[in-house]
Amino acid sequence: MDQHPTPHPPARPAPASTDRARWTPDRQRLFLATLLATGNVTHAARTAGMSRASAHRLRRRLAGTPFDRTWDRALALHAQSLADPFAPPPAPRAARR
Repeated sequence: MDQHPTPHPPARPAPASTDRARWTPDRQRLFLATLLATGNVTHAARTAGMSRASAHRLRRRLAGTPFDRTWDRALALHAQSLADPFAPPPAPRAARR
């Protein structure tokens, strides 16, 4: 018997959806808000459905951007709140002059 090639090759399996493994703007905001509240990168990343390692990769990729600067600011504000939990919240940067 001769084997004839099929007219259509078998379809390739669809790649696994990476939407759940992407740093969307909503996930970035959730991460930064949780980082401000907890001061814990691991917890903030897990809350956003991501890993600590991927958070650090994102930060390296976005070095110098508002995300990177907000990360630093969130940690500084969290540390400040631990130092004096009864101090009034700092004024937003735009209001300072």
